[in-house]
Amino acid sequence: MEHKNMTLLIMAAGMGSRFGGLKQIEPVGPEGEFIIDYSIYDAIQAGFNKVVFIIKRENYDLFRSTIGTRVEPHIDVSYVFQEMENVPSFVEIPSSRVAPWGTGQAILAAKDEIHEPFAVINADDFYGADAYQVAANFLRTAHEKEKSYAVICYEVSKTMSENGSVKRGVCEIQDGYLKGITESKVEREGEYIVARPLSGAKEFTIPADRLVSMNLFCFSPDIFSFLAADMERFFKREKDNLLKCEFLIPEVVSDAIQDGIFDVKILSTKATWYGVTYREDKDTVVKAIQKMVDDKKYPLPLWK
Repeated sequence: MEHKNMTLLIMAAGMGSRFGGLKQIEPVGPEGEFIIDYSIYDAIQAGFNKVVFIIKRENYDLFRSTIGTRVEPHIDVSYVFQEMENVPSFVEIPSSRVAPWGTGQAILAAKDEIHEPFAVINADDFYGADAYQVAANFLRTAHEKEKSYAVICYEVSKTMSENGSVKRGVCEIQDGYLKGITESKVEREGEYIVARPLSGAKEFTIPADRLVSMNLFCFSPDIFSFLAADMERFFKREKDNLLKCEFLIPEVVSDAIQDGIFDVKILSTKATWYGVTYREDKDTVVKAIQKMVDDKKYPLPLWK
């Protein structure tokens, strides 16, 4: 049975943190649009009918008055908060801990808001219209009670920055399914692309068409019960590392696959990813979006 309801879950709790807070998020579109505006527009075109923003509580008013008011006339919108205190009761949170607990905890914060198949994205990544079409096609056939999970992958050469290394999840693939994700710093060195695993493992070269994850996952809602149980296991394991540990969705997914708990289908997109890893990347993003507007891929203004 096809499911009509599909939700886009946007991880925006860390939004703007790289450049000093939400107020500093810089427009990239000709009418002052943020990357997140284009993400929601593309998702609506692909058939998504609800968006859930994961944000910091203290950013709610600012977030709602900028992004929220623009998109609320066009799609059903909910807000959930990623909070330090949303952890198992046995966890003693160190007073000096300031960073949130990571993307796994962020997704889990939405468990009471999402009861249908959904896609997860980072707020400040431009994924491209094709990626949302690919995600929607998968989610339409995702049965609500089964473990229907996928990751939308990009050719690494379409996710690079000219201004330095970028963090990417280099995917290991077998028979169309994900076998693992190696979180790595990736950069061009001459004619090669070199990946340096964040774990400290040996660096390796990868071809331009090697698939990488950009945190665009598709899940059926049963992922929430798994995440809740896995977060308990995580905090028991990391009890001596509570100042720095992070419950990250790529690691959660990799571990579950290796333990045989569930499978994750690989879906690839021909879209080019854009994002602002470095301040100098902004010009590239602005030019790319302007060209798409000129080519009539997006209306002007985006929200009418």
